[in-house]
Amino acid sequence: MRNSPEKVRTKTKAPNVIPFEQDSGFYLKKGVSYYRKNKPEKALFYFQKAVSVEPNNAFNHYNLACMLSKMGQLREANRIFLHILQHLDEEMTECYFLLAINFGLLGEMDLSQYYLKQYLNAEPFGDLAYEASELLSALEDYAEDNYSEHDYYMETILTNSKIPELCSLYKRSPEFRRGLSIWLYDGPDEYKEKILDLYGRVGGDKAKRVLRKFVKNPWIKERFRQLALLALKKMGENQVKIYAAGELVNIKLNQSSFPNPVWRQEWQQVIDCTMHNMRKSNCYDDGFFEDVQAIWLDYINTVYPDTPRIVKVQTWAAALEYSLARFHFLGLTQKELAAEYGVSCTSISGNFKRINEALHLEEKAFQNMLAFFKRELE
Repeated sequence: MRNSPEKVRTKTKAPNVIPFEQDSGFYLKKGVSYYRKNKPEKALFYFQKAVSVEPNNAFNHYNLACMLSKMGQLREANRIFLHILQHLDEEMTECYFLLAINFGLLGEMDLSQYYLKQYLNAEPFGDLAYEASELLSALEDYAEDNYSEHDYYMETILTNSKIPELCSLYKRSPEFRRGLSIWLYDGPDEYKEKILDLYGRVGGDKAKRVLRKFVKNPWIKERFRQLALLALKKMGENQVKIYAAGELVNIKLNQSSFPNPVWRQEWQQVIDCTMHNMRKSNCYDDGFFEDVQAIWLDYINTVYPDTPRIVKVQTWAAALEYSLARFHFLGLTQKELAAEYGVSCTSISGNFKRINEALHLEEKAFQNMLAFFKRELE
C-alpha cells in the first residue's frame, strides 16, 4: 500500500462551529493503518473515502484496487487498475502485472498473458520483470488440452495398480520414475501418500535421493514431509537435512528429537472446530480442507515445543480459517469469522499474527499466487 502526507483543511459553516474535512491523505493513512492491523473491511472503507475525496489521484485508486485484490474482489480490482492506466497515469505500469495476476487467478489465461506482455513491453528491466517473464514463459507453454497424455497415464496407473505392481513398474520403466518425481510435487494430493509409500518400499539410492530432496523443499505440506521422513527412516537413513523454522537444518532420524510431537487433544479440537465451520459454509472444496490441516500441522511443528496454551478452541479455529483465507486470497474478513465462531476480532487478529509470524504466510501466499499459473498449466 502506498502512503501520502496528511493535510487538514477547515471551513466555517456557522458561528462558533468549525467543522473540518480531511483530505485524501488522512483517509489513506487510516486505510494503511487498518490494513496493517489485518482489518480489511475498515481499510477498504478508508481507501474508498480517499478516492471519493480526491478522485483524480491515481495512488488512491491503486491502493483501493490492491485492497480489493487482497479481499478476493478481483474483477472490481481489475476495473480500477484499467481505469488508472487509461485515464489517470499510464506510467503506473505495475498495474499491468497485477492485472495479469488477477486474471490468472480468475482462470482467464489469455488475458493474463496479454497483460504480462504489456508489462514487459513497458518495463523490460522493471522490478517485476523476472517474475513476469517466468509466468509468461509458463503461459506460452500452455496447451488448450492442459491435461496431457502423460497425466492420464500417471493417474490411470496410480489409481488402478497395487503397490507390488507399482514396484515392478518402477524398476523397469524410466518414464514411470520420471512421472513419479513430478507428481510428488505437482500431482493431486490424493496420490502423494501412495507415491511416498512406494518410494519407501522400493528403496535404493534413487528413491533416497528423491526423498532427501523432497524434505528440503520449503513449500511442501508438512504432513507429506513427515511421511517422507518416515520412509527415509525405514530405508535406513540416519541423518537428513529438512526445511524447518525458515532454514535448512540437520536432523537425526534415529533419535527421540525427531520433529513429530505427540498430538494433543486440544490441537485436534482446533482442527475439528475449523473444519466443522468450513463445512457449514458450503464454500470450500476438498483441497481447502487439506490445506487448513497442513497449515495447523506446520504451525505446531514449527513452534514445538513452545506451542500455545489453548484456552478457547474457537479463537484458534477462527484464526486458522482466517489464515487459510489469507493464504488463498479469499474474501473472508475477521468480522465475519468472529460472528461465526462467537469470538472477538481482536482474538482472531492476535492468533493469526502468531501463526503468520511462525509460517511467513504472507510471503508464501505471494509465492503461491505466482506458482498458481504453473500448477494450472501442468
